[in-house]
Amino acid sequence: MKTAVEELSPTRVKLTVEVPFEELETSMQAAYKKVAQQVRVPGFRPGKVPARIIEQRFGRAVVLEETLNEALPKLYGQAVDESDVFPVSQPEIEVTKIDDGKEVEFTAEVDVRPAFDVPDYEGLEVTVPSAEVSDEDIDTQIDALRQRFATLTGVERAAGNGDYVVMDLSATIDGKNIEEQQASDVSYEVGAGSVLQGLDDALVGMSAGDEKSFTTTLVGGENAGEEAEVTITIKSVKEKVLPELDDEFAGLASEFDTLEELRESLRAQARRNKLVDQVVQARENAVAAVLDQIDIPLPDSALKAELDARKHNLEHQIAESGLSREAFFRLYQTTEDERFAEFEENSKKAIKTGFLLDKIVKSEDIGVSEEELTNFVVRRAMQLGVAPNTLAQHLADNDQLTLAMVEIVRDKAKTVIGDAVKVTDEAGNEVDLKAIYAELNEGQEDAEGATAAAAQPAE
Repeated sequence: MKTAVEELSPTRVKLTVEVPFEELETSMQAAYKKVAQQVRVPGFRPGKVPARIIEQRFGRAVVLEETLNEALPKLYGQAVDESDVFPVSQPEIEVTKIDDGKEVEFTAEVDVRPAFDVPDYEGLEVTVPSAEVSDEDIDTQIDALRQRFATLTGVERAAGNGDYVVMDLSATIDGKNIEEQQASDVSYEVGAGSVLQGLDDALVGMSAGDEKSFTTTLVGGENAGEEAEVTITIKSVKEKVLPELDDEFAGLASEFDTLEELRESLRAQARRNKLVDQVVQARENAVAAVLDQIDIPLPDSALKAELDARKHNLEHQIAESGLSREAFFRLYQTTEDERFAEFEENSKKAIKTGFLLDKIVKSEDIGVSEEELTNFVVRRAMQLGVAPNTLAQHLADNDQLTLAMVEIVRDKAKTVIGDAVKVTDEAGNEVDLKAIYAELNEGQEDAEGATAAAAQPAE
């Protein structure tokens, strides 16, 4: 087989492949067997019709067509491997010549990853957030814990932002009740930002037993987009009461006996989280810094596929929300045009990042071990809340193990770039990623050791 490559553009090539007929022998025999199973010839059992009878009755063209159908995908794959091109779309294949018994020629036009050189990234400078943990950081986490353990207490006063009300709601259009807009004993935090425009404004100042109506545009259901009159009746008003900040609260909210122990634990975890964030940011910023130095043209098909996938996910989110399109975008304080513009920018960035990381993977000869793949599946299963074996089987059944391995090697390529750059924090202090790795690993080993010790039976 002989293959010639013609560059049609920086992102598209045309392969011209010449195949001697002897290389089609295996496919030809498979084609005869397949045709023999499909045709019916008096005097012969299905699958037992001789090749010469098939050609006499149905013509050799039938066999040649079946031969090429079977052979072309494999021949195309072989041509790609031999040509050192990286397709990113399905090929457009055309048979251009059939010289029976001698040679077959076909062409394949396909979008490919563009050729580009990776600039030297050793010593590139990137900035990451500081890992310093302040008292304010701990206070924020403590406050979040107090919010989780807060209680609601009934009050004899009007509702304000942050209070909770229990209410009945109903809606009418032209005086007719809208059944799906009726609700009883709804608990709601005033000021939470309901998609029902006007609700928060109406609730402020209302007391138990009060009734009020306001006009709004419905955002979900069969009457989405229509103007309706909504009536709310307040049944009770409650305020959130936070627990006292003392040792008793520490015992309630954690395994610690004192508030000081709880704060120290939160400080250690905050420190760990900030170190992890520094590592992640260093790698992401390093990749971005490299991309800033090169211009990578994008194949139209790759960009379209990425955009279509993001738009499909958006449509699914809108459908799952039960909201109208207008209400959905209003909820997220954006517009459809703004979201699509964001999709295009992020899609371009994602594709270019993938191209760069794949280049690093190849130049550094990065691979995936069985242990790395297993660890990846276990971590992803924990994130999704499923059993690792279940996820592994799902990936295998849906031919997604290759995608998992691509994700692993690309992450390793990010590490290669991140470890090569010079990292400083926002205060100008140098950040030593290797020291961070050591500190994080030590913390992990300490946690595992404590768990193992706790599991030992008392003597």
